[in-house]
Amino acid sequence: MATTEAPIPVRSPLPQGLAGQTAVVIGGSSGIGLAAGAMLASLGARVVLTGRDKARLDAAVERARAAGSGAEVLGVAGDAADDTAIEETFDRAGTVDHVLLTAGSMAGPTPITELTRDAASEAFEGRVWAALAAARAAVPRMRAGGSITLTSGGLVSRPRPGMTLIATVGGIETLTRALAVELAPRRLRANTVRYGMFDTPLARGALGAGADPAGDEAVAKAGLQMPLGRLGTPDEAASAVLFLMANPYMTGEILTIDGGQGL
Repeated sequence: MATTEAPIPVRSPLPQGLAGQTAVVIGGSSGIGLAAGAMLASLGARVVLTGRDKARLDAAVERARAAGSGAEVLGVAGDAADDTAIEETFDRAGTVDHVLLTAGSMAGPTPITELTRDAASEAFEGRVWAALAAARAAVPRMRAGGSITLTSGGLVSRPRPGMTLIATVGGIETLTRALAVELAPRRLRANTVRYGMFDTPLARGALGAGADPAGDEAVAKAGLQMPLGRLGTPDEAASAVLFLMANPYMTGEILTIDGGQGL
């Protein structure tokens, strides 16, 4: 483990301080990852987006470029659970300052008596191993002051029946604290954002809502059950990521942004 005697660099904790830095967004072709990529580009950061669907990734790159007004945005197609694809992503990214991992899905409710080893292995591979593999590939390429931001969800603190596989998402939060300690001598940081339900393609899929007026109505109806009367937007979700990336004195933290849904 490389160490340094110098403390972590002091810089502006405002998002504007991310200008000129390189951020890799794994799972950046839609939803919160795309919103974060576009915001980073708008601030003048160099952005590398990854996603499995090449066509959707290309569209995401164009959207982020448009937000960035000339910022460099690179797309690398690949699966977050594929070690080779992750290594290729960081090879193409070069020196990196920040990493965001939003990729990964959660299996639907499954009673413990019906849970299979294959389902558990798939959940672990898609969540915990993907995060470990991303950190393993990123760390040797990262500059002091950089950060790794992972994501978890509100079901970690308020599980529902049949959600035993949420343990894999909870593992992300434990991993965050372990990474923060291990990476501190390199002056690198690790944090996680614990999200509630936001209006993203993933959430719409869970609600059976499409990207049409009927889907909008279903999302609005779901939002009425929330403390603030609606679901959050991807931009509102992504702003938490930029806060963690920009503030050089945030590490080992689990930051919840859910509009009060946990209450």
